[in-house]
Amino acid sequence: MKLPHRLARLLAAAAFAVAPTVASAASTLGYIYVGPEKDYGYNTSMDLGRQFVEKTLAGTKTLHVENIPETAEVEKVMERMIRSGANIVFATSYGYLDYAIALGKKYPKVAFLHAGGLKLGDNVGTYWANSDDAMYLAGMTAGAVSKSGKLGFIAAFPIPQVVRSINAFTLGAQATNPKATTTVIWTGGWLQPAKEAEATNSLVDAGVDVIGEQVDSPMTIAQTAEKRGIYMVGKDVDVSKLAPKAVLTGASWNWGPTMVKLVREIEAGTWKPSHVRGDLKDGTVVLDPFGAVVPEAVRKSVLARKGDILADRFVVWSGPIAGQDGKEVLPAGTPMPMEQLESMQFFVKGVIGTVK
Repeated sequence: MKLPHRLARLLAAAAFAVAPTVASAASTLGYIYVGPEKDYGYNTSMDLGRQFVEKTLAGTKTLHVENIPETAEVEKVMERMIRSGANIVFATSYGYLDYAIALGKKYPKVAFLHAGGLKLGDNVGTYWANSDDAMYLAGMTAGAVSKSGKLGFIAAFPIPQVVRSINAFTLGAQATNPKATTTVIWTGGWLQPAKEAEATNSLVDAGVDVIGEQVDSPMTIAQTAEKRGIYMVGKDVDVSKLAPKAVLTGASWNWGPTMVKLVREIEAGTWKPSHVRGDLKDGTVVLDPFGAVVPEAVRKSVLARKGDILADRFVVWSGPIAGQDGKEVLPAGTPMPMEQLESMQFFVKGVIGTVK
């Protein structure tokens, strides 16, 4: 599995005029993962980014630690990394942000880069990417391939990043199958293989024939789906090798170029903490190849919509969009601002389940 080597521009939003914190010719980077680096999912995507940085920036050293929970333990790990020479810390999980901001005040010469979130510090910025476009396209594929119109989605926690994925997936499915619904099951953990298998089997037993997911490792869901003879769409990395008969497509990350750009800015002394956001256009997000089962007509339809997105002829988060209860949450022609997207706590019409 190789990370695509495509350097591209990044979109930066809400830049703040804060003084740069650190400038170094050859940095030491600390990476912290909430799960195993070889989960073939989210943490793998971040570790591929780390490897890309090491290969691209000569002299750069990286440290990385896996399986660190989103508790005060991560603060201790970051401090140990700083004492070991790290002057840039990549805190890669959603729940690390408050700890990074607290440590930023204690270590003003260290730059902290957090995966997502809407808080900043004098030396704490965030980086993320809008994967909703790719999830919408994956949803289109799922809706077109599904025979029952019953889709499922297995997810860890109802944080905004996950809620967005579920909604984008559902809206995409409804673009090819207007009657499609998505039943959501929460596992309550980023890596819960037993619960993920149980959730997959439960959805299949209820008539679901395509499953989306956003947990740290897609392995259990993909392989269980294949055993049960249904389909799934992946998230974070291309999971087709895990279950080639089941995987339709997916939305993958390509973090390396983003990380390289940020490190170069920090080393040059030009970095200012901001909310850096990539997307499908700049290559930070990738639509995975189609599985063999996806008909040619469906592929053409999905790729045509992808072309519309890249050419700004179609925007996923533009009204009219109705909530789960049928009431309008976004008026026609109105684009949803980043702040609203990244605090999303509602389901769109057609999602079965609760944001809890």
